[in-house]
Amino acid sequence: MRAVLMAGGSGTRLRPLTCDLPKPMVPILNRPISEHIINLLKRHGVTEVIATLHYLPDVMRDYFQDGKDFGVQVTYAVEEDQPLGTAGCVKNISELLDDTFLVISGDSIADFDLQEAVRFHREKGSKATLILTRVPNPIEFGVVITDENNRIQRFLEKPSTSEIFSDTVNTGTYILEPEVLDYLPANQESDFSKELFPLLLEKGEPMYGYVADSYWCDVGHLDAYREAQYDALQQQVKVDFGYEETSPGLWIGQNTHIDASAKIQTPVLIGSNCRIGPRVNIEAGTVIGDNVTIGSDADLKRPIIWNGAIIGDEAHLRACVISRGARVDRRAHVLEGAVVGALSTVGEEAQISPGVRVWPSKQIESGASLNINLIWGNTAQRNLFGQRGVAGLANIDITPEFAVKLGAAYGSTLKVGSHVTVSRDQRSISRMVSRSMIAGLMGVGINVQNLEATAIPVARTVLPTLGVAGGIHIRLHPDRPDQILIEFFDDKGIDIPKGKEKKIEGAYFKEDLRRAQIHEIGHVAYPSRVVDIYSTAFEQRLNVEAVRNSKSKVVIDYVYAVSGAVLPQLLAKFGCDAVVINASLRQSAPAAAEKEVLLGQLGHVVEALQANFGVQVSANGEQLILVDEVGTPIRGEVLTALMTHMILTAHPRGTVVVPVQASGAVEQIARRHDGRVIRTKANPTALMEACQANDNVVLGGSGDMGFIFPQLHPGFDAMFCIAKLIEMLTIQERSLGQIWSELPRISHRSQTVRCPWTVKGALMRHLVETHSSEDLELIDGVKILDRERDSWVLILPDAGEPLVHVFSNSEDREWMDEKLREYRAYVQEFIEKEQGFEEVKR
Repeated sequence: MRAVLMAGGSGTRLRPLTCDLPKPMVPILNRPISEHIINLLKRHGVTEVIATLHYLPDVMRDYFQDGKDFGVQVTYAVEEDQPLGTAGCVKNISELLDDTFLVISGDSIADFDLQEAVRFHREKGSKATLILTRVPNPIEFGVVITDENNRIQRFLEKPSTSEIFSDTVNTGTYILEPEVLDYLPANQESDFSKELFPLLLEKGEPMYGYVADSYWCDVGHLDAYREAQYDALQQQVKVDFGYEETSPGLWIGQNTHIDASAKIQTPVLIGSNCRIGPRVNIEAGTVIGDNVTIGSDADLKRPIIWNGAIIGDEAHLRACVISRGARVDRRAHVLEGAVVGALSTVGEEAQISPGVRVWPSKQIESGASLNINLIWGNTAQRNLFGQRGVAGLANIDITPEFAVKLGAAYGSTLKVGSHVTVSRDQRSISRMVSRSMIAGLMGVGINVQNLEATAIPVARTVLPTLGVAGGIHIRLHPDRPDQILIEFFDDKGIDIPKGKEKKIEGAYFKEDLRRAQIHEIGHVAYPSRVVDIYSTAFEQRLNVEAVRNSKSKVVIDYVYAVSGAVLPQLLAKFGCDAVVINASLRQSAPAAAEKEVLLGQLGHVVEALQANFGVQVSANGEQLILVDEVGTPIRGEVLTALMTHMILTAHPRGTVVVPVQASGAVEQIARRHDGRVIRTKANPTALMEACQANDNVVLGGSGDMGFIFPQLHPGFDAMFCIAKLIEMLTIQERSLGQIWSELPRISHRSQTVRCPWTVKGALMRHLVETHSSEDLELIDGVKILDRERDSWVLILPDAGEPLVHVFSNSEDREWMDEKLREYRAYVQEFIEKEQGFEEVKR
């Protein structure tokens, strides 16, 4: 027996799932609906299938091809010009139907006993047998009434409530004799339920209804789509799962890794090649496709996640559908009944409200709340560059193809034949991205000086000596271990300014990429003596004699992220004992909690070895946390104050450059030493530029960002900072603990408030308008001064996240705490008011 699989439907009510898929190819348990139907046919001995196609026919043809891989023979009939209706498309292939045949809908899930239905058809001598089923609410279906012998008496297509005369409905599955097609006109649209069956009834042809007690679900709308998944998962319908049942109610594909700390309540289906992170919570009813990545601490309550989706850390999904290749970023919420279309992105901390549908390839901004369907337009990416460089999820945002294009965009802003340096940390992901960027640069005629795995301070130092137009450094992000950070330097080694970033963005987004001719293609060189150049500059700016006489012992923790252990070699050269721990390389960066454990261990080692101090180096040689001689960590604002105190003691009347949010202790220390403080915007480029632009700058930066010694090179350098500490401690004959005790006691705290991007500007304007201009400082954000107390509050919008930071600084701790509470509440109240106003406008 042959079967006609009606698979031409566009599935309008299932959109956005069917925007780029025909309805029969929408997946149930990671397999298209039509595959479940073919499996049903095959189980009942039907192996010849003719699929009638109309909407996006190539999707199904490409998937099933000739059907051999699915154990059947599949041929296709495509309605090219116009849809012919359920009966018209079968009439169109009548020459292939010379015996009793089956017609089955391609958009339902069922486990009918087809063999029993065929036996019933033949036993009754029926010309047309409709497989019927009973449903509680028949309003959406075609109602059929039969007599006591199951002969059909009457039809009513989609009745109103008052017209219901039976709960027995048409399932769209029919067993037909070929002669019934003679009643249909050729090449005209016609429908089984509306035209053919009423006509057969009128002509008195024997027509019967086989009432099946089996499961049947018409996947006609999004609620039904989810219900069909849940029913299949609970085995209320017989379907092939396609994966091994590793334990009762848990089906897992091949090559899938689930972290041991993840919690799973069955039944759950997880596809092949998936990665489930630590502490993920997966509740019963969840369906996860193939090649899906779930970040740590994600909370999944019955979502249906299609192939290739990426779910970020701490994301919350509630009975929603996440389509093919979509992304839900960190801490985003997608609530009940919502649908995220294929290749769309839900930004960090965004929220998709219940029932909201997002069409394919849309971008929801970080922190946004979406309450209406997003169909038209495409929310554009704001920019490539963030607070520092280009950052994105490793091998998800920052892929080889992205890096090639970014390298070409950067190179297109330079003259053909220019030279640039490319450097990276030692991790494989960084090597992959750097090679891709080199290919992009070469393709637009740029020559590359490949420094390979190099600490950032070394890369910045050698850059001006190579006569290049600029440089690129690729590394794991210092604050986000799942992200890659790509930084661009100018010819002096300073991070490029905003104007240059905009040029690169323009070339990238406008596809304004130069194509070099064959003879112009760039070449790659590997400079020698890179470390020697850095070492020479290092020594020239250090009191080597003081360091040599110190006989210091220092413990250096590289936190499994070393890129060239330059520092121990240099310190050994000066007669210092450098004990290195955790210097082996790990491809993934340690999480914050693990770094804290390592910091505690560092303190114990310092005490045990009676070392002068310990230091934890991070950010590929840029940042550090100190540990004093008794094992106590020194970091953040205390570290900023300590470095300022020591440097100004060594260089009185010097200038120190710090970011706008740094503690007021810096000014108090500067007054003691007749020094000067310059505050800049809270970004690395502003700090570097200010250190170069002002006279007599002896120190720049902060404990959080790292420290700049402008005479050496324009960037942050933890390695030189350590050597300088040894020098100053020796000359000043003090320990870190003693210097710490002399620092001014300033109270400095901060808190963070979630703030949508759309509200940030209005908040800043409101703060400026509601405070006296005499009490304001507008370097970056809004700083409100209390000059009598020498205290301040700073409200600083985050450059890369939908957040606002509130800082409070004072010698009076009670004042600081009170103002921090006051302004946090002030900011939250304004945000809530603005969001309420936006809701009213909608």
